[in-house]
Amino acid sequence: MGTRGGRGEETAEIENDDVEETRDHNNNKETMMIPPWKEQITVRGIVASLIIGIIYSIIVMKLNLTTGLVPNLNVSAALLAYVFITSWTKILVKANIVTTPFTRQENTIIQTCTVACYSIAVGGGFGSYLLGLDKKTYEQAGIDTEGNPPGSYKEPGLDWMIGFLFVVSFVGLLALVPLRKIMIIDYKLSYPSGTATAVLINGFHTSKGDKMAKKQVNGFMKFFSLSFVWSFFQWFYTGGEQCGFVNFPTFGLKAWRQTTTYIGAGMICSHLVNLSLLLGAVLSWGVMWPLISDKKGDWFPQNIKESSMKSLNGYKVFISIALILGDGLYNFLKTLLCTIKSMHATFNNKKNLKTDDKNETLDDLQRNEAFIKESIPIWVACIGYLFFSVISIIVIPIMFPQLKWYYVVVAYILAPSLSFCNAYGAGLTDMNMAYNYGKVSLFILAALAGKDNGVVAGLIGCGLIKSIVSISSDLMHDLKTGYLTLTSPRSMLVSQAIGTAIGCIVAPLSFFLFYKAFDVGNPDGEYKAPYAIIYRNMAILGVEGFSALPRHCLELCYGFFAFAVAANLSRDLLPKRFGKWVPLPMAMAVPFLVGGYFAVDMCVGSLVVYVWHRVDGRKAGFMVPAVASGLICGDGLWILPSSILALAKINPPICMSFLPTLRS
Repeated sequence: MGTRGGRGEETAEIENDDVEETRDHNNNKETMMIPPWKEQITVRGIVASLIIGIIYSIIVMKLNLTTGLVPNLNVSAALLAYVFITSWTKILVKANIVTTPFTRQENTIIQTCTVACYSIAVGGGFGSYLLGLDKKTYEQAGIDTEGNPPGSYKEPGLDWMIGFLFVVSFVGLLALVPLRKIMIIDYKLSYPSGTATAVLINGFHTSKGDKMAKKQVNGFMKFFSLSFVWSFFQWFYTGGEQCGFVNFPTFGLKAWRQTTTYIGAGMICSHLVNLSLLLGAVLSWGVMWPLISDKKGDWFPQNIKESSMKSLNGYKVFISIALILGDGLYNFLKTLLCTIKSMHATFNNKKNLKTDDKNETLDDLQRNEAFIKESIPIWVACIGYLFFSVISIIVIPIMFPQLKWYYVVVAYILAPSLSFCNAYGAGLTDMNMAYNYGKVSLFILAALAGKDNGVVAGLIGCGLIKSIVSISSDLMHDLKTGYLTLTSPRSMLVSQAIGTAIGCIVAPLSFFLFYKAFDVGNPDGEYKAPYAIIYRNMAILGVEGFSALPRHCLELCYGFFAFAVAANLSRDLLPKRFGKWVPLPMAMAVPFLVGGYFAVDMCVGSLVVYVWHRVDGRKAGFMVPAVASGLICGDGLWILPSSILALAKINPPICMSFLPTLRS
């Protein structure tokens, strides 16, 4: 799950003064010097994308399997690409080896390829719909639960996971290629994240921006080293359960388990996201769960296991689902209405589209020319879409007999329309609604496929639709970045395809690194994978309806669903000075199931950003992404050696634990 309300736009605005000269830098001379699309894709760029993609895949996989909350790391990827190639170039220059100049186009290609790679780890379902198929999640949902039939599971495997990802991922790349000019040039959709990334990349490749980039690189390397060394140091004290510095009782034994990953993530996410997480943690673990636990023996049986869906765990899961569905449905309908309204206004002003060229600036005309010059033939996109669709229609029912071939056919017929709606909405609001399209398809397919096949069909159908819709939207964000950095659409599509292919292999390998080394899916462990049980229970809900809910859970779900809708309405209708403080229900839902420890980390990140902006707002504007990226990457990269040590059965030598004081 990605977060909304990230700081991409905020960063772009704050940096605007520093990189304003970029706007005037794209003169005729530079346009003439734009390298051909084949030269924009370099061997060193692919190697850099592979290395950065692996690092980020491991990082986001950790986030996916712990909380399911993944911040937008596009700006961070652009920064790391710049760090990697400039360091590479300096080493070669010292060795008296001639290198080609590092251009903004190559920087954009590396960023695009990297994001395409780790996006598979984010949205490939490893913490949600694919992991929801495994036996452990099947057992957690209740072996005797109606709608959760015996044998309705499939254990994770490298072979089928890689095959599934290759089959479903490439269709989304081609779904909207014929509409790229309409959405980027004609409709002038902003795609805020793509625009923020382009501003950052353009800023790197100016004399003034180069100075700023050096400061960012130094900040990144400093905090990357600190985070990595701190994680390495902590490892020595984790030689048992509940051991290590993460259990230091700063606010009690369970309120805060300090990790630099979530402090960094909190620095990237908006203050509203972090405060919503904290509110959700206090409301659920501080108020609701203790009160519902007191109803044991009344609302649910006294002797039932806590992991059962008919016990407290059922309330945690289904109330989280109610918040997620309420928030998702509201924003889905809101985005759909905004999209229809905007499209209607555009179609009513077709004449303006034809005469807008007169009002274009010279920079815009040059970008338009560069964007159209090396276009992608429509026939390539259409034949490619049909080719990959036919393969999917054949292969997916063989992998998963529960999902009939005609469901897959209907999915691929509807996919381009759904992708267009989602990409158009993302261009207006910067919100990718792919997960909500996936959830709608999950409920529909689970209900249509029936009791025996509904769970598996719903989960795989969800993944199918979500992958196509999400990848199409991501491509449009990247094409917007390419448009603003004068990068060829052909090289962008090729780099996206290369990154996707790498991701289809790297993401499952990253997942198995965690799956083999740690206890993934254990509700009491570190790697809870909360969305796996949520998605499986959504499918069961689609099959069985409300009979799957424990006692009084339906009334609570109604209340929280209504709260989610009301909160979103309030944010949109109230004056901005009041609406900006209304919490985000989607963010509140995460700690309901996972716990509140990481919410404190995220708020610490917010506090650091707030204080930094108060002390030196100009410096904070361009240094926050670098420092946050360093904290995330340092802690995240330590996962690789720690996993290898765990697989080799090498345990930490010391257990440092903290116990409550015994009362006489």
